[in-house]
Amino acid sequence: MKRRTFLKRVFGSILTLAGLSGGTYYYARDIEPTLLEINNQRIRSKKIPKAFHQFKIVQFTDTHLGFHYSIDQFTDLIQTINELSPDMIVFTGDLVDKPDRYNWNSHLIHELKQLEAPYGKYWVYGNHDHGGYGTNILKDVMNQGGFTLLQNESREIKRDNEQFVLAGVDDIILGDPDLDKTLEQIDTNQFTMLLAHEPDFADIAKQYPIDIQLSGHSHGGQIRFPFIGHLYTPVFAEKYIQGQYTFTSNNLHLFVSRGIGTTRLPYRFLCKPEIHLFTLENDE
Repeated sequence: MKRRTFLKRVFGSILTLAGLSGGTYYYARDIEPTLLEINNQRIRSKKIPKAFHQFKIVQFTDTHLGFHYSIDQFTDLIQTINELSPDMIVFTGDLVDKPDRYNWNSHLIHELKQLEAPYGKYWVYGNHDHGGYGTNILKDVMNQGGFTLLQNESREIKRDNEQFVLAGVDDIILGDPDLDKTLEQIDTNQFTMLLAHEPDFADIAKQYPIDIQLSGHSHGGQIRFPFIGHLYTPVFAEKYIQGQYTFTSNNLHLFVSRGIGTTRLPYRFLCKPEIHLFTLENDE
């Protein structure tokens, strides 16, 4: 760890202990984690087929059910997503916090089924999904919920005889991501969107003909302070923390969501939970 980073975290930790000991503690634990934001983004490109002009995609990620995020809150989230009338829904990993301890039941499957998107619901593994022997459990639950897993796979999304590519890689930390395998069956001249749980995977993705990468994992740091920013993010979310990043080498655009739930600590401070609503626009 660099000296500057070390000092930043030490100073930030002191502020955290001081600030979260009073009323701020209540706000960070009980208020801000419920203040869901809807982040509207327009993605413009000449590569987007005209048939997909104004096509809407909702991304949600990192719910971490079981760690201070309940099934009732998840039910409210489902309703919020459906009210946006998305054409497609994508989930970028970490459905539950600890799969080996979670109380799996049909209620969760029922709620996943309630999500409505005429052009499909897709997902990729996060590190918590693979952790705690959750790999097969998550696959079964998401499948019953109507989601299609993209584990080093691609799909052509078709509309009015035109299409774009939706791709997804396995989790970087506990999975086996293979971007060559993911893209081997597709026409790389088409508009291509990649789902990858960890945002720092963009350093690999930028070497491929990918236009958009959607990620989560970072939680935006969960706790942020003015002038300091985030105090901590997990491995493979250390460079790209939240928001949009553009790579000029191949014009890849990375969008990093702060996600829904929390992990490790049940707090959010100056880092509200969010979902993304992306609207595709043909730029000709």
